[in-house]
Amino acid sequence: MTEEKNTGAPEELDLSEQRRIRRAKLKELQDAGQDPFQITKYIVTAHSTDVKEKFDEMEGKQVSVAGRIMSKRGMGKAVFCDLQDGKGRIQLYVRIDELGEEPFARFKKTDIGDIVGVEGEVFKTKRGEISIKAHKITLLSKSLIPLPEKFHGLNNTELRYRQRYVDLIVNPEVKRNFIIRSQFIKHVRDFMDGRGFMEVETPVLNTISGGATARPFITHHNTLDIDMYMRIATELPLKRLIVGGMDRVYEIGRIFRNEGMDPKHNPEFTTIELYQAYADFNDMMDLFEDLLSSAAQKILGTYQVEWQGEKIDLTPGWPRMPMHEVVKQYCGIDFMAIPSDEEAVAAAKSIGVELPETADKTWGNALYECFDQKVEKKLIQPTFITMHPVDVSPLAKRSPKDPRLTERFELFICHSEMGNAFSELNDPIDQRQRFQKQVELRDKGDDEAGMMDEDFINALEYGMPPTGGLGIGIDRCVMLLTNSDTIREVILFPTMKPLD
Repeated sequence: MTEEKNTGAPEELDLSEQRRIRRAKLKELQDAGQDPFQITKYIVTAHSTDVKEKFDEMEGKQVSVAGRIMSKRGMGKAVFCDLQDGKGRIQLYVRIDELGEEPFARFKKTDIGDIVGVEGEVFKTKRGEISIKAHKITLLSKSLIPLPEKFHGLNNTELRYRQRYVDLIVNPEVKRNFIIRSQFIKHVRDFMDGRGFMEVETPVLNTISGGATARPFITHHNTLDIDMYMRIATELPLKRLIVGGMDRVYEIGRIFRNEGMDPKHNPEFTTIELYQAYADFNDMMDLFEDLLSSAAQKILGTYQVEWQGEKIDLTPGWPRMPMHEVVKQYCGIDFMAIPSDEEAVAAAKSIGVELPETADKTWGNALYECFDQKVEKKLIQPTFITMHPVDVSPLAKRSPKDPRLTERFELFICHSEMGNAFSELNDPIDQRQRFQKQVELRDKGDDEAGMMDEDFINALEYGMPPTGGLGIGIDRCVMLLTNSDTIREVILFPTMKPLD
């Protein structure tokens, strides 16, 4: 018995020759009035997993399946092949006396990668493999390019992302990541809806870039003859809705940031942002912990996951540590005992921490850079880092206990930021002053700084209730749940540099 590998053709034929042969086969079919591309529909009554999981009740019954031929093994008047459909694979058993001489001859001319519909009987082979004995086979689509065996190595990993459609065909296990992604997003919606939140949609194109500190993509609206910015956050429109009396809102949507690309960043990514009136950042911590831990339990069946080579415990009860305390613990600097900006900057420099050129040399920026450069990478288990400096938190409410700090947290797991939340700033006078500082930073050359948003300040002047807000990176949560070491493994079509 011989087996036809999924190279699609003998090794001595180059790709162009294999394509020529397949096109010739298609032409032969078309000339015979059997053009597969004219078929518009095929009725499927069962999938591979249905047949395997319900074999006892389906044995001996007639089914109709459809999918892609992934291998052919034949000898004389019988052929075994593997059919891959949307749910898995199943073996086909094709005999000349079941199919007929002419249909069997046509079937033997099919190639690996061709898509077929099969009507047949569910049975089990002598070796015990659940299979379908084909009675009729219909060619539904001709594959004109042979499938590769597998993708291997760095260069081919890049090809997997560029040609995700081939990746999904050849590496069906890749689909698991995107099934989990879909399940996670559904869980998020069910979770939020169950707590009385309403899902909304806000503009992707804006006349002002705001809601975060990030470099935006700029485009131009021809009719209005104005530059517009693809959104870097959904925050400001959602808080306008809180002002309008929609007390619990959330949006799951694409965000665009014209920044660097690395294993944790893609220029377009997905977030959920949510806002709850009459709540604060402590409520947001409770909500985030409940959301992510319940997702792991529901989707994976456990709180114990592995990510980036670390064993992570998502059992609820995650530590909550102010930034100045964790910096004191890991760096030995007690920022709360440092009275001046100059001394804070000097203390940071003493442990090798330099502030960015565009950053003001302040106590708050010194504290933040010590955390960012020296502490963040050491946080493995889920940890809420709270009380961020006001200098790096232009939209968060100041702490009543210390006006240098804000009621803000970020959740870190395996030295990765998973989400960001505030007790939202609702003082329009304070907000204007902080926007102005962002404008000054932009004037100094910081193109990631925010802009003045007069309409948002106007909204705040109508009065916004005390509000808790939370933004969560969907992609990073899926990376955690799928043990993926790069964001490209959880985005179906990641941004790629064009080939020359």
